[in-house]
Amino acid sequence: MNAVAKVNDDSTEIELDGASTPPLTGPTPVEPQPEAVAPPKKRRSRRFLLMVALPLALLVGGGYFWWTGGRYEETENANLRQARVTISSEAAGRIVEVDVADNTLVHKGDVLFVVDPEPYRIALAQADASLAAAKMQVEQLRAAYSQAVAQEQVAAGELDYAQAQFQRSTDLAKKGISATSSLDEARRDLEKAQNERAVARQGMESARAGLLGNPDIETDQHPAVLAAQAARDKAAYNLAQTTVRAPADGIVSQASSFKIGQVVAAGTPLFSLVETGDTWVEANFKETQLTHLRPGQSADITLDTYPGHVFHGTVESIGAGTGAEFSLLPAQNATGNWVKVTQRIPVRLKLDTRDAADIVSSGMSAKVTVDTGYSRSLGGLFGKAVAAQ
Repeated sequence: MNAVAKVNDDSTEIELDGASTPPLTGPTPVEPQPEAVAPPKKRRSRRFLLMVALPLALLVGGGYFWWTGGRYEETENANLRQARVTISSEAAGRIVEVDVADNTLVHKGDVLFVVDPEPYRIALAQADASLAAAKMQVEQLRAAYSQAVAQEQVAAGELDYAQAQFQRSTDLAKKGISATSSLDEARRDLEKAQNERAVARQGMESARAGLLGNPDIETDQHPAVLAAQAARDKAAYNLAQTTVRAPADGIVSQASSFKIGQVVAAGTPLFSLVETGDTWVEANFKETQLTHLRPGQSADITLDTYPGHVFHGTVESIGAGTGAEFSLLPAQNATGNWVKVTQRIPVRLKLDTRDAADIVSSGMSAKVTVDTGYSRSLGGLFGKAVAAQ
């Protein structure tokens, strides 16, 4: 049997399995309602503070953003750069010693490799011998000049004697004491003495010319000696170039295939040296960001390799043109298909020496923030507001 329940306002009837129960009479009980409690005053004050603080924070934040807007210029289009030197040998020959390997840290003056110096030592010995021969030649010229001077003096004495004999023979011939043949012989001896004097004088002048017209010239100042000395210096220089040293502090790169026994030609690039002492950052700013950017301004630099570490630098220079101006095929805007695109201009930033000493990799990505020191004025803000009205 189903249970049926009927509920009325004044009575309640319940039937269970066909049996009914007497209705319940009496008023329906009413639950007591809680009394209204007034909210505390502290909650109202907190709500008021929140309502006031939020607009105030927005106003302060917006004012600070407006005030500092344009002061800090930032770009992530930046890379770290280090000077790279191509190492080559000025002396041709076979490599007999290699003191470096790929990615080796070297200091200025360290030996990188050595070319076989024996042929250059032989060339230096030959140059020394040539120098000694040149000095000996100068001494021979000086002796030849002295000999020519002596011969000229002898010829001058013979000339004086021949002139005296000719004059005597002439006087005797006039008096009729001497024969004509004696006068002719005296005349011939005089002519011979004059010719010998001329030859001796020419020999002396030739010897003087060999000494540059200065018989007292120093041996080391003679052109032949100077030429031999220059040849000797060149041979010594070539010998010194067989030992190749590091031009600066840096890291050897691309030297994995450089081995002993390799034959190198003069001037052929062998490997590279990345200088760790010359480090800078090349940042490509948009042209609209360069309004207040000037050389000498400070900058904060963050490298992706060292997250969380801020490097310090200074704006060193601003590029003379955009990247498009120096590209191999610059864009031609006169074709009629011109679209205005914001250009980027390279800016060079010099890293502080202490910060740059810890960086050993060139080409790393960087983020640059430059403090231009520019700030907007309230007068400019009010002026814009008045102009807008």
